[in-house]
Amino acid sequence: MGIDLGTYETLLLDEPAPGVVVITLNRPERHNAMTMTMFAELEDAAHTLGPQDALRVVIVTGAGDTFCPGYDLDAAADLPALGALGMLKQQDRAARSLLAVRSLRVPVIAAVNGAAAGGGLALALAADIRLASPQARFNAAFARIGLSAGDLGCSWLLTRLIGPARTNDFVFTGRMVLAEEALAWGLVNSMSEPDALLDDALALAASVVANSPGGVELSKRALQANMEAASYAAAIELENRGQALLTRTTDMAEAVAAFTEKRPPVFRRQ
Repeated sequence: MGIDLGTYETLLLDEPAPGVVVITLNRPERHNAMTMTMFAELEDAAHTLGPQDALRVVIVTGAGDTFCPGYDLDAAADLPALGALGMLKQQDRAARSLLAVRSLRVPVIAAVNGAAAGGGLALALAADIRLASPQARFNAAFARIGLSAGDLGCSWLLTRLIGPARTNDFVFTGRMVLAEEALAWGLVNSMSEPDALLDDALALAASVVANSPGGVELSKRALQANMEAASYAAAIELENRGQALLTRTTDMAEAVAAFTEKRPPVFRRQ
């Protein structure tokens, strides 16, 4: 039985392989620029997909030749008139959507097929793994439009991914970082050959799906939670609980049996 994908105005959802859902930002006529509708739909899609046991991996990409240039400037013209509390409400709405994507219990892969700027950069950063096409480029030019790079998690995630010095360079200059430099910085995990990006993302997803669902899920939980752990001892405590839980599932026993019987394991999320 397939995954319930839902129907959206600004997103296109597809299940190209069992357990693997591709979320495509689908406003090609606006280069997939974000709107409040898109933020609401991203949050809804994450909340709809997350509880479904069959879900194993989510891939996020953009329609056409752009990932996402950030908030739609046509809509942004109205922002100064909102007032402080009105703007805070919209900012909270946007932030909740990216938090929902980052908090998905399964790995999220960003297949960055073009420009990722502003909120589009924040969405790519919210993923667990980033793959880039040669046409990918990244921009955090918030200061150029009178805003702060403390936006939608960028200031927290960038420093952890590429370090403070490179983040300062990236943010203070507002310059464009192309795919090769992003790869050298560790901003992306790999760069695909032209036209091979989605295939590479699906191959990576397949290698994740081959592993035990519980093992992957609790690994993600430990990795994310321990980015904020207060100490080594606190990190170990969380790890111990995860390992103890996983030994109570059927997957570890199945892995041992499969190894003994020299066959591929058949994992179940239970």
